[in-house]
Amino acid sequence: MTSRIETRFARCRAQNRAALVTFVMAGDPDASVSLDILKSLPGAGADLIEVGMPFSDPMADGPAIQAAGLRAIHAGMTLTKVLTQVQKFREHDAETPIVLMGYYNPIYVYGVERFLADAKTAGVDGLIVVDLPPEEDEELCLPALRAGLSFIRLATPTTDDARLPAVLTNTSGFVYYVSVTGVTGAARPDYSRVATAVKRIKAHTPLPVAVGFGVKDAAAAAEIAANADAVVVGSAVIDALAKTLDAEKRGGPATVDAVSKLVSELAAGVASARR
Repeated sequence: MTSRIETRFARCRAQNRAALVTFVMAGDPDASVSLDILKSLPGAGADLIEVGMPFSDPMADGPAIQAAGLRAIHAGMTLTKVLTQVQKFREHDAETPIVLMGYYNPIYVYGVERFLADAKTAGVDGLIVVDLPPEEDEELCLPALRAGLSFIRLATPTTDDARLPAVLTNTSGFVYYVSVTGVTGAARPDYSRVATAVKRIKAHTPLPVAVGFGVKDAAAAAEIAANADAVVVGSAVIDALAKTLDAEKRGGPATVDAVSKLVSELAAGVASARR
């Protein structure tokens, strides 16, 4: 059976464009506004959605996403509630792929088998778990694949040809290339190096290659989309959200509108790359 992720990438290829992948933190700034944002993303131009699972020690995340996770935790977001959000999203959208992104600890505490079953039931399509290397595939990657969920791995500028086969083994859905070293929201990538890296990864796998980290606006998205199969934007989306919050970190309709506006601009940038 063809997955939602495969179907979406096939549609983007047929349209001769890269996909736009947007990241949002579940529960940021609260459960209600977060769900409204989630529901708005496909209409604004997001092809795939990464949903962050809030965690108190997000070692790979930069300041913007760390702050988003803390806002979500303070607002009472839990892993159970993350899955409930996905389930509510699925009541309105049965086609847009949803990938949960985060760290292993909350999943381990929840219980791997229970989590995978509940995630599949909720309508999750894949997982990105940044602190589980290929050597730990038995922990979550292989059980996820058996449960029918894609397990998406990160490759970085320091992932050389000796390491790449291990990274790609058991990877499914797509490969996420981190275009800069460091945490999310870091400096702009070197686009020529990104193009070379995408070509190198594609020599090792038929999977689509998505590129993220450091993509802040439509121009940057267009540069990445010229060579990659997908452009991932996270910190810029979170920044747009954060600018609308009041002194008590509360959001509202303006928050949803700000995110939708940015995502629409990013989608236009991605679409323009191959014209």
